[in-house]
Amino acid sequence: YERTCRYLARKSNSVVVAVEYRLAPKHPFPAQFEDCLTATIHFLRTAQDHGVDPSRVVICGDSSGGALTAAVSQALGYRRDVPKLRAQILIYPFLQSVDFDLPSYQQNANIPVLLRERTVVLGLKYLNIDLSVIKEVFKGCHLPEDMKLKYQKWVSADHIPEEFKTRGYKPSPTHPFSKETYTKAKIMFDPVFSPLLCEDSVIAQLPETFILTCEFDVLRDDGLLYKKRLEDHGIKVTWCHLQEGIHGTM
Repeated sequence: YERTCRYLARKSNSVVVAVEYRLAPKHPFPAQFEDCLTATIHFLRTAQDHGVDPSRVVICGDSSGGALTAAVSQALGYRRDVPKLRAQILIYPFLQSVDFDLPSYQQNANIPVLLRERTVVLGLKYLNIDLSVIKEVFKGCHLPEDMKLKYQKWVSADHIPEEFKTRGYKPSPTHPFSKETYTKAKIMFDPVFSPLLCEDSVIAQLPETFILTCEFDVLRDDGLLYKKRLEDHGIKVTWCHLQEGIHGTM
């Protein structure tokens, strides 16, 4: 990423700070989030030492980095001891672990580089959850009925515009809840891992946002659903959709 960061700095005439956060599985979740949050707070407090106006700091990440960006923005929303973020940039972000059968997951399940199964395997490894639960998670058996009802207003194919379903989409059959799977996998619903699941009061505090989605990407609908939530709360969103883009386009 160093060349990418140098390119961004040169083209935007900006100071670019890249956080070398600790990696899983050696360093278990949420060490990565804690590193990014610590680095962001430190930079906001010392921005002027680097010739940066602290009111013009933007945070950015792609894929799992998009999840970290969203989580850090959410954590800083209520803080009054540091300057407010100017904006956040989410590039094909991972944002939810409720439904792995959304239209984009069905349509792009076998499109490289981020296959549907690989997405879930990486998520489970990141959280140190035994991979034996993967089939149940795919079916949504990890989600209790009360949580399913709560999250439906944020995570549902019903909120995806119809033009994104034309490549073929079939509503998922319902499967019975498994308490055993939920017990093993419930950390997946932590908003630090699944930022789309944070409360409305947190969303309302977020800064202006840029979201990039790719048509041939299992994570496309995560971005579309987050876009809707932000806009529903009056947050200004700039959205770029790459009609022929795949995950990892950066």
